[in-house]
Amino acid sequence: MLSLRDIIDETARALAFLSRLPIPDRFFVGHDGRLTKTVAAFPLAGLLLSLPAAFLMLILLSLHTSALLVALMAITIQIFITGGLHEDGLSDTTDGLGAGRDRQRALEIMKDSRLGSYGALAMILSLGLRVTALAAIAANLPAISAALVFVAASVGSRALIVWHWSTLPPARPDGVASGAGQPEPEATRFALLSGLALVAVTTLPAITFATFLGAIVAAIMAAFAFTSNVRRRLGGQTGDTIGACQQIAETAFLVALAIAT
Repeated sequence: MLSLRDIIDETARALAFLSRLPIPDRFFVGHDGRLTKTVAAFPLAGLLLSLPAAFLMLILLSLHTSALLVALMAITIQIFITGGLHEDGLSDTTDGLGAGRDRQRALEIMKDSRLGSYGALAMILSLGLRVTALAAIAANLPAISAALVFVAASVGSRALIVWHWSTLPPARPDGVASGAGQPEPEATRFALLSGLALVAVTTLPAITFATFLGAIVAAIMAAFAFTSNVRRRLGGQTGDTIGACQQIAETAFLVALAIAT
């Protein structure tokens, strides 16, 4: 069972892994760099990472700013905070799976820093879908509800990447995800349960239970389908597929909510 001190420490480490925020060195003194327990704090880190953009959404929507402009600004701030970490994972994974004829070639392409046509299209479509969906949500819900939904998407998608990570073995013995270690079962359960609880707390005051359930199912199905494809094509996860899973789950969640609202 994680103590409050543990949760604070692991959340700080999770923020360091999931973003470009400067985290004080004291959180890493004596730490071996493995994230086997840190993944428990991924949903909470997702909540904290989304707060600046959500707060901006609340202010601008209250001032009757264009929903499309607000959505684009919120996504832009989120990318700035994370350093485009997950977007990079999506583009690399799509390049590898799209152009790789076999497992080895796909992994080689994913390791290449150059952006291919598959990766570029994936980023364009991901950004377009998320911005459009968030704009539709912002246009149809009160300002506070739209902001909370944005937070929920950030939280839920980061809970699902813990599931993706824990379900698959490392595809590379020398990869970033491999060096970080496989999530511990207890940490995985904590991430999934806390993620679901936080999503429920942030969305149920704003939407109906049926809409909430539909968005959750859409995100889970998207993460499951992606993970199954990664298992078949690569035989395991990498840092890139972890980032791609976040993007896919978040997009599915927002699109499902946009359709339902």
